Amino acid sequence: MKRPHVREMRAHLGELHVGDVHVRDLDVHRPLSPLPSIKLKLSFVIASAVVATVFVFWVGIKLGLWPSVSGVLAMGVAVGLVWFLSRGMTSPLREMAAAADAMASGDYSQRVTDTSRDEVGALARAFNAMAAELAETDRQRRALVANVSHELRTPIAALQVQLENLVDGVADPDPATFRVMLAQVERLGRLVKQLLDLSRLESGAIPLDRSEFRVEPLLSHAVREQQLHGAPVTVAVDVEPHDLTAAGDPERVHQVVANLLENAVRFTPSGGQVDVRARRGDAGVVIEVIDEGPGIPEAERTRVFERFYRADVARTSQDGGAGLGLAIARWIVDLHGGDIHPEPREPHGCKMVVTLPTH
Repeated sequence: MKRPHVREMRAHLGELHVGDVHVRDLDVHRPLSPLPSIKLKLSFVIASAVVATVFVFWVGIKLGLWPSVSGVLAMGVAVGLVWFLSRGMTSPLREMAAAADAMASGDYSQRVTDTSRDEVGALARAFNAMAAELAETDRQRRALVANVSHELRTPIAALQVQLENLVDGVADPDPATFRVMLAQVERLGRLVKQLLDLSRLESGAIPLDRSEFRVEPLLSHAVREQQLHGAPVTVAVDVEPHDLTAAGDPERVHQVVANLLENAVRFTPSGGQVDVRARRGDAGVVIEVIDEGPGIPEAERTRVFERFYRADVARTSQDGGAGLGLAIARWIVDLHGGDIHPEPREPHGCKMVVTLPTH
């Protein structure tokens, strides 16, 4: 991603570098930048033109020039002075027009100088903020297209190989081959479903159906669904008290727990155990999913909720993981006004903590 360019302004040397724009002798080209208001600048320009006109006309008369000649000279000096001063006032507008043309062509790296303290300077700063936001949006769009293409290409390629082998007679249509193909189709289905969920959540198209629900049946149901996949991992549920209730959309909370369980089971070694716990905390109902995997490095804990992001140890694409489950979980928890974050587990493992507010 192209982050907003860092402006290197050397005021004493009179040089400013912004993106691809070089403006030298800034104090000379924009002598009115320190003035805080465009009205004050216009007043200064008018007063300067009047003073220059009177002074040049008076000097011409003193030198014995005809009044008409002195008047023409005074007018020329006044026009030149107004042009010089107003050019510095309007240069940010010209830069914005040029930058807007470049952005219309897809170049979001353009920035404009924002050294002025008046309304034009405020407009320039707002323009730079907008350009930075557009650059970030464009980066996310490109990253999404690249990641989706990569995630779709892997199972499609595997299916194509299997089908080609069946068509060419290289492989027999046995149950093992069909199970491999079914796994790839299921992986494609999960990815498409996750992409649709994430798109709807980001656009706000999925309203929350809030109600009060019991936590223990919801967690037990999510665990039973996960155990249908036959992973060699024990999953234990512990809810205190047993009749603990929470407020929110039970279907979406179930989706959060299911995504966290999927990750926990995937990274827990065979014969290990995943604990799902729930209790009432100071800020609301706290749900914890604890695994015995390698854990999440401290440097990666702030990024694991990004779409398609995978740390080398904490997130991989094995077993169909596309890096969207935690992103979806965060969106759902945020819609509930809650909090989700990872914590380390000793001696190893990860604890994902979800807090759902009481109201």
